[in-house]
Amino acid sequence: MTPLILISNDDGLDSRGLSALIEAMRPLGDVFVCAPDGPRSGASCSITDTVPLKCWQVSSEPGLEVYACTATPCMCTKLAIDCLMPRRPDLVVAGINHGSNASVNHHYSGTTAVTTEGALQGIASVAFSLDDHDTEAPLDHIVPICRRIASLVLEHGLSFGTYLNVNFPPGKDLRGIRVCRMAYSRWVNEFEPCPRSRGGQWYWLCGEQVDEEPESTDTDLWAMRHHYVAITPINIDPTDHKLKESMESWGNLTI
Repeated sequence: MTPLILISNDDGLDSRGLSALIEAMRPLGDVFVCAPDGPRSGASCSITDTVPLKCWQVSSEPGLEVYACTATPCMCTKLAIDCLMPRRPDLVVAGINHGSNASVNHHYSGTTAVTTEGALQGIASVAFSLDDHDTEAPLDHIVPICRRIASLVLEHGLSFGTYLNVNFPPGKDLRGIRVCRMAYSRWVNEFEPCPRSRGGQWYWLCGEQVDEEPESTDTDLWAMRHHYVAITPINIDPTDHKLKESMESWGNLTI
């Protein structure tokens, strides 16, 4: 049976990154797109349960169905799998996001929320992001790499509850691909006061990402700084198993 691939994103239906990802996936199977009707960056795994969602078909042709939805990326993914698709997808892919989702960014990202939902559903999933916020940044060199990674996932599968977070460095000078762990980083100086706030203080979200382990050569941030494509396997189970074992020996956790 021809593979069925679900695509969503957080930059919205009109994103060039989404068009590039559709181009990358079409040779691999039938493609079904359900994307937000506008930008939803930073939405993480947020859901909507206070208002109904509107969804409509944008286009239809052999091998490609496209829907828009007034929802977050996570909800677009849920709706497509539960209500819209003719059958359960073989693969969920997200992106291509304009901006890095490496390291701590993966926690906030609407792009990786798509693959988190796919992994929660037990479906092999891959998120693709480019560390370049320029909406006109070149994507042609990324398309065949996305296709190759997706084809390998279709061939080999992923263990239950995992997805791949793939991040491309800016520019076309790529040295190769590295499988990495997520770097420990954090955002600092995150808010800038608006100069003429009225009725209370207003703020713009800004800031800069600080790599707390810049010399570690096995992280996604190091790989991208050195012009490698970074692939980070992510597990949806955040349990700290070492701490769990330690706590079991505390001996006084009784009621």
